[in-house]
Amino acid sequence: MQKYMPMLLAGVIAVTAILPAAPAAAFTAGQADARQAATSDVSLVAVQKQPAPQYLRRKVRLVTDERPGTIIVDTNNKYLYFIEGGNRATRYGIGVGREGFGWSGVVTVGRKAEWPGWTPPAEMRRREAAKGRILPTYQEGGIDNPLGARALYLYKGGNDTAFRIHGTNQPWTIGLNMSSGCIRMMNKDVEHLYERAGIGAKVIVVGPGNRQGTVSYQDRGVDIFRTLFGG
Repeated sequence: MQKYMPMLLAGVIAVTAILPAAPAAAFTAGQADARQAATSDVSLVAVQKQPAPQYLRRKVRLVTDERPGTIIVDTNNKYLYFIEGGNRATRYGIGVGREGFGWSGVVTVGRKAEWPGWTPPAEMRRREAAKGRILPTYQEGGIDNPLGARALYLYKGGNDTAFRIHGTNQPWTIGLNMSSGCIRMMNKDVEHLYERAGIGAKVIVVGPGNRQGTVSYQDRGVDIFRTLFGG
């Protein structure tokens, strides 16, 4: 055995020479803690930027006597339904008006726009200015625009209500009461709805004041068959 020892030692030295240096020596304990904290912060932000699972788009069974093409906005439960007929609907998660900005009623889609520009109402500009936030009089459409990728403009009696169903560059607000009365959707969801909802579509907004009148609908949950097999 002794006569083989020099050969074994030589082999160990050779293998050690080609192995990469151990990375642990590159960080002090403090640096490692900081690195872990930074990684945790990034993960936390990633989680915060996603809406809760219940607000993801779903095919559902919805019992209603409303006609196909109608949109029902349930501001209480933070869902928007696009009626497809046969007790079927697509359900989207939404963000709605914060306290004092909720509303209800029956309106129609007066027009639609892709990557819409944003003109904050004068009242909003004054309100935000009082908080120290200066809003532009107009902002071109784009990824930084609060209206997101698409907008459906809601009209009443031929007049613009100033309320919209639109996308958002803040998807983590879906499921929350944070808007000034508009209905927010994730950009991918508002694009999906935009392709299906036509000009003149009836929009029933169920919310404070019950000005939408009597509307019958019952969400019976995910349509498993259509989810698995399409249709």
